[in-house]
Amino acid sequence: MISLKTADLFECKTEFLNDFLSSSIYPWDMLPKINPYITALIFKGIPGYKLIADMVLAGDNVKIHPSAVIMPPAVIGEGCEIRPGSFIRGNVIIGVNCVIGNSTEIKNSILLNSVQAPHYNYIGDSVIGNHAHLGAGVICSNLKADGSNVVVRGDTEYTTGLRKLGAILGDNADIGSGCVINPGTVVGKGTRAYPLTALRGVYPEKSIIKSAKTVVDIVE
Repeated sequence: MISLKTADLFECKTEFLNDFLSSSIYPWDMLPKINPYITALIFKGIPGYKLIADMVLAGDNVKIHPSAVIMPPAVIGEGCEIRPGSFIRGNVIIGVNCVIGNSTEIKNSILLNSVQAPHYNYIGDSVIGNHAHLGAGVICSNLKADGSNVVVRGDTEYTTGLRKLGAILGDNADIGSGCVINPGTVVGKGTRAYPLTALRGVYPEKSIIKSAKTVVDIVE
């Protein structure tokens, strides 16, 4: 059985997120709470962080290209690089030392530490684990074609109650260029996906996704 619990997919290494992650049994439970949580963080303050715009809180040594657009509310961790054309659409928490790259768009999502989303990525209503990497053009699709609520389909079905739910990527997941991650897909810790794969469902940790239906263990 593949565990989909927050505590089994992510190690929280960011102090201001500890309570948030530990309060949610499943990662998608956090998504409707992002806005009020960011608002509380901004009014409470985070040591070493400062407001760089209305309702946008950033840590030290953050590099933001002038062409990037950041809509509030948002929290950007120290040491992050926000590259040209990035579009942060609000309700976004970005951990430390992340790269948000050329033309990458993010909305209502949580990125933990050292996430790499460097080229033409879309991350909507998603939770991305520590050291996860998205190859060029990876799309985290968050809305079903019929607009119905997203169901996470693993060993059992999890009714999320959410009309919009993108990807849940565990720590150290690595998604190849050009992949489309269908709504409600969960990728376990350390799992890699071949380029140009359409991902759907739940994938175990420490695996290689060669195609949607071909998954093998990583041999160490």
